[in-house]
Parts: sequence; structure tokens; C-alpha cells
Amino acid sequence: MDNQELLKRVKEDKVSFISYQFTDINGVVKSLDGPVTRLEEVLDGGIWFDGSSVEGFARIQESDMHLRVDPDTYTILPWSDPEYRRARVLCDIYRPNGQPFEGDPRGRLKAALKKVKEERGWTYNIGPEPEFYLFLRNGPEKTHPVPYDVGSYFDFSANDQAVNIRTEIISSLHMMGLKVEVGHHEVGLGQHEIDFQFDDALKTADNVQTFKSTVKAIAGRHGVIASFMPKPIYGAAGSGMHCHQSVYDEDGNNLFYDKTDPMHLSELAKQFIAGQLKHAKALSAVLAPTINSYKRLVPGYEAPVYIAWAQVNRSALIRVPQVNNGNTKAVRIELRCPDPSANPYLAFTSMLAAALTAVDDRSVTCPAPVNNINLYELNEKERDQVMVTALPGSLEDALIEFKADALMQDALGDSLYETFVTSREAEIKEYRTRVTDWEVMRYLETI
Repeated sequence: MDNQELLKRVKEDKVSFISYQFTDINGVVKSLDGPVTRLEEVLDGGIWFDGSSVEGFARIQESDMHLRVDPDTYTILPWSDPEYRRARVLCDIYRPNGQPFEGDPRGRLKAALKKVKEERGWTYNIGPEPEFYLFLRNGPEKTHPVPYDVGSYFDFSANDQAVNIRTEIISSLHMMGLKVEVGHHEVGLGQHEIDFQFDDALKTADNVQTFKSTVKAIAGRHGVIASFMPKPIYGAAGSGMHCHQSVYDEDGNNLFYDKTDPMHLSELAKQFIAGQLKHAKALSAVLAPTINSYKRLVPGYEAPVYIAWAQVNRSALIRVPQVNNGNTKAVRIELRCPDPSANPYLAFTSMLAAALTAVDDRSVTCPAPVNNINLYELNEKERDQVMVTALPGSLEDALIEFKADALMQDALGDSLYETFVTSREAEIKEYRTRVTDWEVMRYLETI
């Protein structure tokens, strides 16, 4: 919509306040709030803000940043007080000279998708499956989370309060324009998943941010903690964000479909697989960007560890989901290592860049699929025989791979690359100095 249509919508919706939102390097949503009476002025002139206090944005001597509203991202926040109804819009970030800020994660993805559209006529689609936990509040420290429910995979209970929270979340997402497909209980106690329909990568990244904010807001209204931490409980299932991918042409045809292939998978789809497998170790730093992410990426919990692809096989890093005969639009590939702690704008930018390396360089070939092989049950020698290697085992190892892969810097650009590395190195350094409960229990009396 244009600015005039937005002003009309805001008036019809009886909105009192607008949240102007953007995302920092770590995927955290930032917001500036203002009365709706100032919206027309903001649409015309934007908002200046101090970027030096936002992680990964700017140094103090170059702190002035400019927000410009993207009117198409307008939506009411359903949980806001009707008396003070609030809406949000997402913003693009610019420098004082009018140039897009190169450290804006959303802007980087937007530029990458525009280039693919203009040069190849492609729309890059992603359908994510973000998982999360609901926890009871357990004291001010919240260091030992207690699951909010005792359900398990696909369990149903009409009297389960967690189901009521999940239903309210789905209803709110629907009101905000997300096309929810299904919601269900996951494997872990208190673990849930809500899937929404695929869309182009920018819209999907926006939806991931909307989804996470909504889940946390609705859970908070019920006095419950919603967490997207990849591995919040030892011994329990981790939370992933599997990403289904496909590419459409300008006529709406799915370019990943090939009716002559046994898997109905085109050569383009296989080149996407080849590129993402080739750069998987470096990608892991962006797709699983926290210390805690690598507590999830271990064998035994259906989390992908080994760099391979297959049809249906869930032990592979990339799988090709089964689809109904004739459903050409549903043919896709599923990358299984991302988790919901990832910044979706950086994640999708990096995934696309990795895929395109194989599309443009046909010397990068797709390996044979590992169908009918449970990779978790193979020993190291057997994995070597099928030429399967593993993802990094820690954030530190992943960051080493990330810095050694020139594609990552090219994909993110110098500004985002440098701030991302600095941010991850700071997390690693802080973690090294912390004493964990495990260390105390293991060593306090035994040494």
C-alpha cells in the first residue's frame, strides 16, 4: 500500500500508537513508539535515531541513522489495549546521505532478493517451522525452567492450558496476516510448533520476527515464558527452525519441479542442495548462531549433524519432503540445521548466497543422496565410506569455518560480516569465563 492508504487504514482501525520496528545484528527486534498523530510526518520524513547504542549498527562518531517506513508491513498488534490500540510497521535503515545502511540485516536480504529477481527472474521462497517452549516462571533467576505442560508429540487435551495459549497465538497471527497452516505439540514437555505458509524470503523473514514477538507477547499475558532457546533443557528435544525452500519464476512455476526425475527434483534444486552442502560448515555460524545452538546439534534428537541430503530421511542435513502426486508447487528442499535463535534476514541471505555458488559454478556437483541410511547409527569409518562429514561441534568451531569461507563476507557485506564476527566472538569470550552448574556438580567435591 502507499502512504495515503496506510493513513486511511490506521484511521479506520482506530489506532492510537505506532511502533516503528527494525532488527539488530543478533535478530533482536528494536522499536521506537510514537502517537499516531505523528505518522504522516514520519511517512514523509522518516525518523532519526542514535545507531551507536544498537549492537552492530554504528560507531559513536557516525551514529545518526534514519528509519523509513515500509507501509506494506503495517499490522495491528492484537494483544494491545483496545483503548490504546497499537500497530507496528517495519522500517528500512538509511545513512544521513540517503544511502541504505549497509549494516541493516533486512536491507541486505532485500537487496539480494532484488538482484535475483532482476537478473534471473526468480522469487526465492521459504517456509520455516519455528519451535518453542512454554515454561512456568520459576523465580527471578529463571535458571531452571519448568515446562508449562506435560504433553508430547501431537498430543491433544481439551483442558490443556497450553493448547489455549497456542490457540490464542494462532488467532493473533491470523489477525496479523500470517497464513497459519497447523499448530501442534512437539516432542518435549512444554514444546510447541506453529507452521505458517511459505512466502518470498523477505516476507517470510518479517513473518518470523512477527511470529516470535507474538508468541512471547501472548505467553506473557498468561504469566508464562515463551522461549526460542535452541536447547533449554538437558536431555529434552531441542527447538529447530527447519526451512523449506523453493524457487518460482515470473509466471508462478516452481523451478524445483521436474516431472521426469524420480524425486520430481529439478537440476536447479539439486544445485541449490550442492551449494548449501558445500558451505554448510560456514553457514552453521549464521543458522545456529549461539553457544546453546550446539547443545541441540548432537546425534540422538533428530537434529541434523551430518552434511548430506536424502529423500524423507530426517537424519540428513537436507531432505526432500514427500508430496502428493501432481502437486508441483509443493516440491521443495528442507534445510534442517537452522534454529530460531538465528537472525532470519542474515540466515536467508546466507542460504541463498551458498545455493547460488553451485548454480553459477557447475563444477560444484550434487552428491548422491543417502536414502535408507540412518546416519546416526554409522561409525566414523562408515561415514567416511559414504563421504559424509559433520557440522561444527561448537560456535567457536563454526566461527572458524565462517571466517575461512570467503563467500560469507561477500554474502553479508563488510559491515554486517565484521559486526557479526565481533558479536559472536564476544559471546564465546563471555561463555569461557562463566562457571556452569555442570562444572560445580562435577568438580566441587571431587577435586
